[in-house]
Amino acid sequence: MIKKIFTPFLFTLLFSSGATAAIQPRMETETIDQDFQTVTVSVTGNVLHVVGAEDELLSIYNVTGVRVMSVKVDGNDRRYTLSLPRGCYIVKVGKVVRKVAIR
Repeated sequence: MIKKIFTPFLFTLLFSSGATAAIQPRMETETIDQDFQTVTVSVTGNVLHVVGAEDELLSIYNVTGVRVMSVKVDGNDRRYTLSLPRGCYIVKVGKVVRKVAIR
């Protein structure tokens, strides 16, 4: 009840006093960090191939989100291969995320 009494009173007081409020539009730019490193993730049989992941962290998750494996790919390795058991996985290399199925 008190809120209903004071709200119109404050509204009238603000706009009848001659005070004006200027609304300034804000222009914001967002910088998107693009990673130009090309990482290729592929599967042949039960072998996972990762190319172009030098000095990156390779993490493999199962479909429930549990991390199965995590390894730092050596800077000298141009190609990283890994045998995985049958199932569906989420592979994350740096900022690159891929879904893979091992059959």
